[in-house]
Amino acid sequence: MKISFFGADQCVTGSCHCVEANGKKILIDCGLQQGRDEISNEELPFEAGGIDCVLITHAHIDHSGRVPMLLRQGFSGKIITTRLTAALLKVMLQDSAHIQEQEAEWQSRKAKRSGRGAVEPLYTVADALTTIDRITTCEYHQPVELYPGIAAEFVDAGHLLGSACIILTVTEGGETRKIVFSGDLGNIKQPIIRDPSYITGADYVVMESTYGDRNHGEGWSYTDDLAAIIDETIARGGNVIIPSFAVGRTQELLYFIREIKDLGLVKSNPDFPVYIDSPLAREATEIFVGDLRGYLDEDALELVADGTHMFNFSNLRMTAGAEDSKALNTDRTPKVIISASGMCDAGRIRHHLKHNLWRPECTVVFVGFQGEGTLGRHLLDGAKTVKLFGEEIAVKARLVNYNGLSSHADRDHLIEWVQGFTQQKPQHIFVVHGDREVAPYFAKTLTDMGYSAHAPQYTEEYDLIDCRQLKTGYLPERRQRAFEGAPRTGSAYQRLVSVGQLMTEFIRRSKGRDNKTLAKFADQLKALLDKWEA
Repeated sequence: MKISFFGADQCVTGSCHCVEANGKKILIDCGLQQGRDEISNEELPFEAGGIDCVLITHAHIDHSGRVPMLLRQGFSGKIITTRLTAALLKVMLQDSAHIQEQEAEWQSRKAKRSGRGAVEPLYTVADALTTIDRITTCEYHQPVELYPGIAAEFVDAGHLLGSACIILTVTEGGETRKIVFSGDLGNIKQPIIRDPSYITGADYVVMESTYGDRNHGEGWSYTDDLAAIIDETIARGGNVIIPSFAVGRTQELLYFIREIKDLGLVKSNPDFPVYIDSPLAREATEIFVGDLRGYLDEDALELVADGTHMFNFSNLRMTAGAEDSKALNTDRTPKVIISASGMCDAGRIRHHLKHNLWRPECTVVFVGFQGEGTLGRHLLDGAKTVKLFGEEIAVKARLVNYNGLSSHADRDHLIEWVQGFTQQKPQHIFVVHGDREVAPYFAKTLTDMGYSAHAPQYTEEYDLIDCRQLKTGYLPERRQRAFEGAPRTGSAYQRLVSVGQLMTEFIRRSKGRDNKTLAKFADQLKALLDKWEA
């Protein structure tokens, strides 16, 4: 009985883990690698035809986006997930396949001009449809027997509609082990969906660490603070541009904007126009108003019971084709534009950034995690200019990082979730799905608390009977330039970033120290910064 790590190992995309027992190989997720995390999406570190079953924690592409490629390369086994994850996958995998086809077509035209052969897509829309047809669904807490001696249970992870932690119970040679996969753990008190479930016992835990080195900060009043941003921007004659993932985050924003309009919180124009510029978001929103029994939180259930449409309000418009999207940037009416992708690496949002970043009256609101090497992170790190479609664009718009709206649990809530294993403390915790500077840091945090934990590396193997490493992994070389115009960064800069993160964490831990010590420390830091700014 062993586990192998094939993705999201000291990085935040491409989740893929494999448990082997009783002659069966079970994958938990098979996600697309994105941004600087990408190793090679075309190559799998295992034989696709040797996999017997795939369990999918949730519909986000970094957890599900290579399953059609798995089928294309010979996988013929089971695919199991929750009912609503399956519904979301129906639109998300087709959308991803369409992107793969477009990218391959563009690369093929480029290759032809240089005398090279055509480029094949990772998978096609036909592959995605075949995948969708093969999915078997279950509900939360429904026992699923996979094979003799191997059973799974999906429980609510509170991250996205249908998202799950997976409890895998495996018996081999008279030995039983319970392995819990956190998937992506949700933030607390999110709209629409419930808080993450607590699990009381496990032998092993494979858990995410996206925000393992920091908290989301002081709590926001989502409606009040977002309303203030919209009000101030529209009063200046600007647009509010919100890069947002089409599934989950966009629906949360619509939920809040409906409340903002109901309460009349935007005084400059109470009926301000809101545009959803994402075909995928439009399709996903239809799923969010379908049969949601067993998935909604109490507030959302009350709305549905009253007959209220959670995401509908006056002056909400869904763009259709590309021409409608382009027209938004010639219309000078102040408006809110919500568009994908959430990290600004692809999609229509890049066009909206091109037309609005240089305008000081506009605001760009980030409402989710911005991965290292993405355009979104580059902007938040203080870029003065960015390159979009071959053109240098000045960054003059106001940038707001709305941390409180993250769909990931922060450091304190990750720790709280681990502390929920009260009936059986895990023998070992594998920390995954965190940046190279974050996952080992969170693993050390857990170790300092008395847990056995580490951040595995790519292709590492671990014996689950004897609780020991069987094979060391490695950290693949990162892509140097993950988006158009990305700056080249060396190891010295990465070291500086790491030290900055440690300093931030030290400052957080300093809360409660005496004022004299804090003032002295602040003065020393200020003097150091002044020296380097000179």
